[in-house]
Amino acid sequence: MKVQTDRHRCIGAGMCALTVPEVFDQDEEDGTVVLLDAEPPPARQAAVQRAERLCPSGAISVLLGDD
Repeated sequence: MKVQTDRHRCIGAGMCALTVPEVFDQDEEDGTVVLLDAEPPPARQAAVQRAERLCPSGAISVLLGDD
């Protein structure tokens, strides 16, 4: 799994950081997404995919497998 984020698209809702704080955080200045782990372990896959679905701005992309 590989995770990508688009800080320009992010609106700072914080759903990602609330859902998987080991993978996502928020910038202290503007609240936009900060990616902490671009290749999280398989144990976090379901939570990361949930964060992707919950993101209201579509700023998170998850690539599965060897993409």
